[in-house]
Amino acid sequence: MAFFTKIKAGLKKTRAKIGGSVSSLLKSFTKIDDSLFEELEEILVMSDVGVPTAEHICTELRKRVKERGVKEPAQISEMLKELIAEMLRGDSSLNIKTKPSVILVIGVNGVGKTTTVGKIAAMLVNQGKKVILGAADTFRAAAVEQLDIWAKRSGADIVSQPQGSDPASVVFDTVAAAKSRGDDVVLCDTAGRLNNKKDLMEELAKINRVIEREAPEADREVLLVLDATTGQNAVNQAREFLSVADVTGIVLTKLDGTSRGGIILAIREELGIPVKFVGVGEQIDDLQPFDADAFAEALFSGQEQ
Repeated sequence: MAFFTKIKAGLKKTRAKIGGSVSSLLKSFTKIDDSLFEELEEILVMSDVGVPTAEHICTELRKRVKERGVKEPAQISEMLKELIAEMLRGDSSLNIKTKPSVILVIGVNGVGKTTTVGKIAAMLVNQGKKVILGAADTFRAAAVEQLDIWAKRSGADIVSQPQGSDPASVVFDTVAAAKSRGDDVVLCDTAGRLNNKKDLMEELAKINRVIEREAPEADREVLLVLDATTGQNAVNQAREFLSVADVTGIVLTKLDGTSRGGIILAIREELGIPVKFVGVGEQIDDLQPFDADAFAEALFSGQEQ
């Protein structure tokens, strides 16, 4: 399984922090008691799972231990893996059945948003889809230049305007081009930083009005890109964007560079939004469609040794 191989490598630091710590904990106990669960909860909180999610996990584990009559601490590892997979499952596929479909990619600057757009474009082109990129982050000149490079690398077309142009105008031109060329997917980068939340809300609302008017029947995805290395701050960012946008999925980047991958559980549990992609490296194919079971398996892989 390609995802398992990549995610196992990408989760090396997180696996050491969560899987390794849990394994050491369970080996240090000869029976299952309150102290075990208290220490397990502490490990989860320290791994950026978050207090509410850590409490939920331990409450559910206590319940299952009692229901199943489990006596050996070592058995908890498999139960924890099972529970994490259940928590992370959701509709991780892209809803892009119409022609064209529209994907908006949003998030703050520095999380890997433009790179994410380029990697998703490459993946879709590799699937045989005709993709057109909209460089709607017109506030940052480097974003347009970077996206143009990704368009060439991925084999997608691109629509752009000079720096400072109206982002909604770029989206309008991109949708129009997609319809005239028969493209399958419109994939738009957006600004990561505006003056305040009101500006961001108005900009996104304006973009959505353009899409609604120009492609009313189009399937639409709004993907929020979060940086795993920021830990709990990623959850706070997500809450801010959820207040101004109808987010349909999360893209969690830079998992390979952090031990804070436990944040994926807090995002899923506290916000209720499916994780659709995870970034586990710098290569063009290192943005992977999310697989909850493979993620949970990779998190504990090798810890039984």
